[in-house]
Amino acid sequence: MIRHVWALAGVLASTAAAMALAIIVVDEETRQILTLREYNTRIVVLGTTLLGAAAGLIGTFMYLRKRAMIGDALSHATLPGIAIAFLFVGDKQIGPMLLGAAISGVIGVLAVIGLRSIPRIKEDAAIGIVLSVFFGIGLMFVKIAQQTHTGNQAGLDRFIYGTTAGMIKQDAQWIGATALIVLLGVIFLFKEFRLICFDQQFASSQGRSVLLIDLLMMAMVVLTTVVGLQAVGLILVVALLIIPAAAARFWTDDLTLMTLLAGAFGSISGFAGAIVSARFVNLPTGAVIVLAAGCVFAFSMLLAPHRGMTGTLLRRVGLSRRIGYQNVLRALCEMEEEFGEGIRVGRTSLLEMRSWTGSTLNRLIRRAVRRGDAIAGPDNRVGLTRSGRIEAQRVLRNHRLWELYLIRHADVAPSHVDRDADLVEHVLPPETIRELEHALAETTQIPPSPHAQGAVP
Repeated sequence: MIRHVWALAGVLASTAAAMALAIIVVDEETRQILTLREYNTRIVVLGTTLLGAAAGLIGTFMYLRKRAMIGDALSHATLPGIAIAFLFVGDKQIGPMLLGAAISGVIGVLAVIGLRSIPRIKEDAAIGIVLSVFFGIGLMFVKIAQQTHTGNQAGLDRFIYGTTAGMIKQDAQWIGATALIVLLGVIFLFKEFRLICFDQQFASSQGRSVLLIDLLMMAMVVLTTVVGLQAVGLILVVALLIIPAAAARFWTDDLTLMTLLAGAFGSISGFAGAIVSARFVNLPTGAVIVLAAGCVFAFSMLLAPHRGMTGTLLRRVGLSRRIGYQNVLRALCEMEEEFGEGIRVGRTSLLEMRSWTGSTLNRLIRRAVRRGDAIAGPDNRVGLTRSGRIEAQRVLRNHRLWELYLIRHADVAPSHVDRDADLVEHVLPPETIRELEHALAETTQIPPSPHAQGAVP
């Protein structure tokens, strides 16, 4: 838990440091916005930050349950409730309209569940049907509402696109209460949410009501969606539910830390979007908030150390270089095994042993010479040093152990095991080597080769 807190503190501290730097270098108008001197700016920034936190927290479990599109269907299903509530009340009162949105949203989710239970209708088809039909019904009732004597001034279409800049203190209080409910719900139901996200059958076997837990999760999603309508609109609110969670997934495999990071990323997105839209008044706040979340996602996708594209690419390049390097040492060791220790091998003979190009082999040999694992004479013949021989024998032994295991326990023909062993010899951990030794009862330094040796150098 302490590790999780420190990780979250690091994210928040980095954000605070970036803000402090921005305040120092920006102009006076931007500095005034960043320091939240204006009352309306404080309300909008606080509301969007809390909304992003709530959406990120509960969105984590929606993302892991593979229900991203359920949120989209839910947000579109709220429009009929908003318009019908306005027709009943006859005025734009936020309480009844949000209640109507919640009711129609729940009906939409239940409709998806009901359609999904029909054998010939897949979940994506059910979501598409509910999303389009409810949105069409909503647009129809919005048109009817706009034809009333107060309808033209109602601004119902603002629920579609969001009106963050018009947020008032009461709206921020609603969002704050929702964020608190979601936070408490995630804390007290964290174990149950984790169970149904990763092993629904096990949760049922433990006597947990999967349906009840699912309904509680969806209730928090409905609540977050409904209060977020005015901030980013029903079209974009689903982005706050999914993008922060997807970004957090790049940084960790731990669910607790992922949930905290998703909440933090949602908060940062809401904060940054509100600040940028306050500085550039012609930009729609909801869209800017979603773009800020997209930037957080892009940053995570590119630069997250374990799952990010850059880190993955660097690891693959490093692994490829390590495999090539070890293959050169192993080839030299196999030559020494056949023709005697200290033999110098011609580069032509090495090229015949593997599908190297001349430039690749020369690069690998130069690297081995720099590291002191090989020695190259003026006649272009290469041999192993003492340290290189120790490393080469280790790699060759791993290779032979895996070959023997495949032959004895997987019934692979000796003529076919070399390539299979070549794929795993470079990544075998020490505990796997010990298990292979135990399974094969092999104690020799290097087991004999089960197939023919290489060509004469």
